[in-house]
Amino acid sequence: MKDLSKIVEDFNTQGTIKAIKPLGGGLINDTYKVETTEPNSPDYVLQRINHTIFQNIEMLQTNIEAVTRHIRKKLTEAEETDIDRKVLTFLETAEGKTYSFDGENYWRMMTFIPHAHTYETVNPEYSYYAGVAFGNFQAMLADIPDTLGETIPDFHNMEFRLQQLREAVDADAVGRVAEVQYYLDEIANRAGEMCKAEQLHREGKLPKRVCHCDTKVNNMMFDDEGKVLCVIDLDTVMPSYIFSDYGDFLRTGANTGDEDDKDLNRVNFNMEIFKAFTKGYLEGANSFLTPLEIENLPYAAALFPYMQCVRFLADYINGDTYYKTSSSDHNLIRTQAQFKLLQSVEEHTEDMKAFISECLNRGQ
Repeated sequence: MKDLSKIVEDFNTQGTIKAIKPLGGGLINDTYKVETTEPNSPDYVLQRINHTIFQNIEMLQTNIEAVTRHIRKKLTEAEETDIDRKVLTFLETAEGKTYSFDGENYWRMMTFIPHAHTYETVNPEYSYYAGVAFGNFQAMLADIPDTLGETIPDFHNMEFRLQQLREAVDADAVGRVAEVQYYLDEIANRAGEMCKAEQLHREGKLPKRVCHCDTKVNNMMFDDEGKVLCVIDLDTVMPSYIFSDYGDFLRTGANTGDEDDKDLNRVNFNMEIFKAFTKGYLEGANSFLTPLEIENLPYAAALFPYMQCVRFLADYINGDTYYKTSSSDHNLIRTQAQFKLLQSVEEHTEDMKAFISECLNRGQ
C-alpha cells in the first residue's frame, strides 16, 4: 500500500497533517482518521474504496456527489443550522474529482464530523430513530434532478436472484440439490408473490426511488445529545424500490435470533422493533409515499428474508463460492434461519397491516 500521507496530499485539505490512524472496523472499505495540528482546521476521514465490490468508481462518486449536493440544498432551503454536521462533505482533488487513484487503489476523503457517534444497538428507541432518519433521507431525495446509476447492478432484484438460484440448481456443482428440495419447493411456491415489485414496476405502478440500500442503525450519526445528525455510508445509494430500505432494516433489526442461528426456536420476527421502525419511517417518508407503496410494506418485510434465503441457498448449492463460511453447512444453516424468519414474518402479516393503518389514521 502507498504512503497514506502521499495520498492525502492529492486532496484539497486545510491545515498541517499530524497523524493518520485506523478508524472503525468496516467490512468493505479501509478507513482512517486524518488529524490536523491547527485547532481551527478540520480533521478528515480517508477511505480506500473497495473496487472489487464497487467496480465503477466514477459512477459511485457521481452518485454520492449528487445525493450530498441535493441534501445540502434541502437543508439550506429549510434554514437548518450546522449543515456541515448534517450531510457528508467530500473533498476534491486538484483535478476536481472526489476520488484519487494511486495506480492500485481508489481513495476518497471527507470532512470528519466532531462530537458524532454511531451505535450498534437495535432496540425500539434506536429503531424509531432509524425509521425517521431513513424516511427523511428518502423524502429529501424524492425530487432529486440527477439520474443515479446502480453501483451494484441487480442488488435487490428478486427476479435476478431467483434466476441465479435456478442456474445453481441446473448445474448442481457439488451434488447438494437433492438434500435441499424442501427449501427449493417452498421458495418456488412464493416466487410469484415475491417478484411482484418488478412486475408492478413494469406495469408503471411502482416507481424506483433513490434509496440507501444498506439501512442499519450504525449507518447513522448521532450528536452528543442522542439526536440524529445524518445518514452515512452512501456507497449503496442508488435507484431501487422503497422496499429496499424498509425491508432490509427489518430483516436484521427485527430478527430475535442470529442470521446463522442453529437454534431456530430463537428466530422470530420482533413486532416491537417493527412497530418502532415503521412509526418512524412513516413519519419521515409519508410525504411522498404512494398508497401502493404503503400497502406493500408488509410484503417488503417478507421480501428480504426470502431474498437472503434464496442467496444463501444458491451459494450452498454452488459449493460456497460467494459468502465466507465457517463450516461446510454454514450456508445451509443460514438458509434455514432466514426461512424461519420469513415464516414468522408471514404469521404477523395481518398485525403489520393493522399497525400501519393505525399509524396512518393517527397522522390524519
